[in-house]
Amino acid sequence: MTSYGNIILERLQNNIRSNYEVVLKIYTIGFTKKPAEIFFDALRSSGAKYLLDIRLHNNSQLAGFTKRDDLKYFLKNLTGIEYYEMPVLAPDDAILKEYRKTNDWTNYERKYLDLITKREAENHIPNSFFEQGVVLLCSEPKPDRCHRRLAAEYLAQKSPNGTSIIHL
Repeated sequence: MTSYGNIILERLQNNIRSNYEVVLKIYTIGFTKKPAEIFFDALRSSGAKYLLDIRLHNNSQLAGFTKRDDLKYFLKNLTGIEYYEMPVLAPDDAILKEYRKTNDWTNYERKYLDLITKREAENHIPNSFFEQGVVLLCSEPKPDRCHRRLAAEYLAQKSPNGTSIIHL
């Protein structure tokens, strides 16, 4: 190829790169009120490669089939998804206890977001996790009043690329 041809090809490639925006996907899931079959089918269907456990207490008997060590085994063998604990995205005990006492979601939301901002949570998760698909796990059955939604929105806001949030 001539040098002129190489220049044209390079310009085309640079133009494509600058106009192409990768859309990253952050999935979220809660395990409460979900049978194991539905839970693992949803994870498998997502195509995600990583699950980040953002629960404060992930080793409780109440966690059932999502108890930390059991979940790590099930994910690997049933879905091929890699398990990671991500305490940097978990609320702290004080915030959680206050919310349970007052049921003041607005206050909880503000304090939780302040906490993960202070922790700079986005710097603790490799970008490749988002490129290959990541799931944030918590216990709440729905995302509307769960910190996994707040964490997903926070991480999406910090992303330099377009990011979509999908609640499983």
